[in-house]
Amino acid sequence: MRQRYLIALGSNVRHARHGPPAKVVRAALIALAGVGVKVLRQSRLMQTVPLGPSRRRYANSAAVIETALGPDDLLDLLKTIEQRFGRRVGGQRWLARVLDLDIILWGPGAWVSNGLTIPHPQFRNRAFVLGPAHLIAPDWRDPLSALSLRQLHARLTRPRPAPR
Repeated sequence: MRQRYLIALGSNVRHARHGPPAKVVRAALIALAGVGVKVLRQSRLMQTVPLGPSRRRYANSAAVIETALGPDDLLDLLKTIEQRFGRRVGGQRWLARVLDLDIILWGPGAWVSNGLTIPHPQFRNRAFVLGPAHLIAPDWRDPLSALSLRQLHARLTRPRPAPR
């Protein structure tokens, strides 16, 4: 049985073969398709500021994919692709990276296993995820809050009054 996922893609380091971060993200989508993952929709690329100590801007995107893989097997595949692109395992969080692939949502709902939680625990607070994601899957609902990606993005990006 084929399952749908929403994944987030990001890069902020040039790759020797694929070039600048925007091309790395595009190459990652091609790599997914090359191993039997069907890319149903993909967002445009967005340039975003990094979290943490990295100073390089990110190229971020989101994709709705379909695969016969379950969540743990898909995570293994995504980590394998990251490593093929030169990502090192371990190290400090939020440093510059050639490729970052994350499972954000899963069609059937929530999932928790060793090292994997779906929905992604932080996606509701990250404009670099919700920005691209709400453009390609606005009505997909977060199984925990029951809010759509459109609603979550609006809540995250709405103007707030300046502190007094």
